[in-house]
Amino acid sequence: MNLRCDVAVLGAGSWGTALAISLARNGHETLLWGRDEAMLAAIARRGSNEQYLPGQRLPDRLAIEPVLSRAVDAAGACLIAVPSHAFGEMVAALASMPAGRPGLLWATKGLDPSSGRLLHEVAAELMPPGVPLGVLSGPTFAREVARRLPTAVTLAATDAGFAREWAARLASSRLRVYTSDDLAGVQIAGAVKNVLAIAAGIADGLGFGANTRAALIARGLSEMARLGEAAGGRAATFMGLAGLGDLVLTCTDDQSRNRRFGLALARGISPAEAAAGVGQVVEGVETSTQVMSLARRYGVEMPICEQVRAVVTGAWSAGEAVETLLAREAARPER
Repeated sequence: MNLRCDVAVLGAGSWGTALAISLARNGHETLLWGRDEAMLAAIARRGSNEQYLPGQRLPDRLAIEPVLSRAVDAAGACLIAVPSHAFGEMVAALASMPAGRPGLLWATKGLDPSSGRLLHEVAAELMPPGVPLGVLSGPTFAREVARRLPTAVTLAATDAGFAREWAARLASSRLRVYTSDDLAGVQIAGAVKNVLAIAAGIADGLGFGANTRAALIARGLSEMARLGEAAGGRAATFMGLAGLGDLVLTCTDDQSRNRRFGLALARGISPAEAAAGVGQVVEGVETSTQVMSLARRYGVEMPICEQVRAVVTGAWSAGEAVETLLAREAARPER
């Protein structure tokens, strides 16, 4: 088979499928690849991804490809949309393929679980020197992007031309793309917000109300910015789409898997049962451990994230974590 396409989206979950739909609607011949061949066959047969985006028809320019090497060989560009625990393996697979990569963009949020490193550090180690790298992030629920509801995102890349090229592919009248060169800040924001969304779910599940939620978001943003700036990110990033925008989204809407997970924990359900009930990867669970490892490395205090980690690892109940937070030293200067 002699395939040719503009873009291959690698990862057929909700976010990968939504991005593939968006690219195809923009007129790009697009391939969608995923690990589950049976699911891909069902998508091709039905013309929709009923597991992750039920009822959302795939555009004519979007085709399904079950063989990774064929998808990559056929594509002019690749967009990775796999969970963070599969990111390193995916990049290693791409790096081993004979075709040169014009650059690598991913829409994965989180940290490398084996090392706690930022994903661009993993990619830079695995890919040939000088290959442009970029990350797509911001306040995005896949279902809303697939439905063409107005959305804005941040695309941070090591190369300005690469960022502009991908922004042109993705942008439409309903999807606005802002570019940045702050890979560290954008990735820290995308990782930490998942942990904080679990905290927001716990707080709301315990019935603490709007005051608590607002305070948690504000103080959580402060934790995110402290860690991000220590890791080399810029303060402005955390006040933008990738920081505050994504944090508010995931802390306040039940489309967020991490928030729903937190709501379940507040009902006394075990972390394992809560994750099973969500039915998809809850990135904030593993990320909470990686975030606290980074916090220790940089000497950054992150009390909310610390208590989330205690709850998801079973060290504390949700109620005990709240009491621990409330018992902290009071009347400190806000920073």
